[in-house]
Amino acid sequence: MKLAPMNRRLDHLPAGKRQELKFVVDTLRANFAEAQARRTAPRLRDGRLLKIILFGSYARNDWVEDPVGRYFSDYDILVVVSDEDLTDVPEFWGKAEEGLLEALASGQHLRTPVSLIYHDLDDVNAQLKLGRYFFMDIVRDGIVLFEEPDHPFAEPTPLTPADALKESQEYYSEWLESADQFLETGREHIARGSAWSKKAAFELHQATERFYHTLFLVLTLYSPKTHSLNQLRKLAESLDPTLAQVWPTDSKFQKRCYELIRAAYVKARYSRHYRITTDELSWLEERIGVLRSRVQDLAEARLADLRVAAA
Repeated sequence: MKLAPMNRRLDHLPAGKRQELKFVVDTLRANFAEAQARRTAPRLRDGRLLKIILFGSYARNDWVEDPVGRYFSDYDILVVVSDEDLTDVPEFWGKAEEGLLEALASGQHLRTPVSLIYHDLDDVNAQLKLGRYFFMDIVRDGIVLFEEPDHPFAEPTPLTPADALKESQEYYSEWLESADQFLETGREHIARGSAWSKKAAFELHQATERFYHTLFLVLTLYSPKTHSLNQLRKLAESLDPTLAQVWPTDSKFQKRCYELIRAAYVKARYSRHYRITTDELSWLEERIGVLRSRVQDLAEARLADLRVAAA
């Protein structure tokens, strides 16, 4: 598969969106340079930010801003660096992400949420050579916002339909089973009463995380290396916006429940101040069941298409 030059034009976006993306790029570059300047190891001090690429709905021009339904597409951004260690978010990107969140909250320079993923160039090229749809789609549909010269992507090697079916089916079986096991354990701990509530919350978080990973792996043969439900949600909803309906925000109770499950990965294990009620756990269990059903439908539809292609 011959690699065509990537798109660099943002003409399809309103001027305000183009200005926002410039602000995002400037923020990432400035904060990376500041973080890098503090390093003493030569390979980190000499490391480079190689590419910043817009992908997803704003690149495809099917982004959504729906104030009534309260759904807004994110800017999906791939940051490519020269060394794997430079993908460490707290070390190199934490301040940039905080700055973007502050700008979003103030509305002065940014009114659109930003979802960031970080990979080194060798990793991206390895994924392209393995035929990973996620990165192949970025190369095909993405828009270069910043790029250092002479660091090309590798030419993608598309999988045969039979190979794609085999990998997707294996991911589906493995990850759906794992998610179901955590969900079942979470239910058992809910039934044991309030003394087990923190343990139940952590198990429900793990089930939720794994259902999202199941979806990514079946649909794209890739899943981001994160435990953040916010990031997983954003990427999943860019694949299928109907997934936003899994987590309604019509009441303070619903918003609080989501915040509790989002925080459970760390706080349910380590914070003595973390509290979650049986009612909150029951609501979360019901919504995770909705997520499971939707993930199963999407994954099995994808597998059905692959079976047809492989026949």
